[in-house]
Amino acid sequence: MMNPNFFCFRRMPSMLRAGALAAGVLLLACAARAEQLGEVSTVFKLIGPNHKIIVEAYDDPKVEGVTCFVSRAKTGGISGAVGLATDKSDASIACRQVGEIRIKEALPRQEEVFSARLSILFKSLQIVRIVDAKRQSLVYMTYSDKLIEGSPKNSITAVPVGKPIPVK
Repeated sequence: MMNPNFFCFRRMPSMLRAGALAAGVLLLACAARAEQLGEVSTVFKLIGPNHKIIVEAYDDPKVEGVTCFVSRAKTGGISGAVGLATDKSDASIACRQVGEIRIKEALPRQEEVFSARLSILFKSLQIVRIVDAKRQSLVYMTYSDKLIEGSPKNSITAVPVGKPIPVK
């Protein structure tokens, strides 16, 4: 006979089940956009992976020719190995023109363009694009947020476009 707890997901309220599925899909979609370029160990851990700083590249999905490079802390140890650790809010960002800049569609004045999970629940790293139409530049900011309270730690960078930027 099957263990009745085996099917506990099916017994969840439908709203909770739908939310869990949507969160899983979003996490997979966000993870697919980041390309890890490298890492350095910062603290040796006897059991599990070391604490690290990882460097990832994110291509702006609406602005061809712009890539954002983000360095951020990655918690190791046993909790980091099994995905239960909460990564620190420290992050740095540098966005650069890596090809001809082509804006695919009119951009909102401010828009979240990337998100990466920093804990199993409720904490994520955000990257927001802000259009500075007057200076013909795209400003990118990274910060972390939590369900209850985020962190004021942030980093900012700008990419000059050199031509009018279509804004919604």
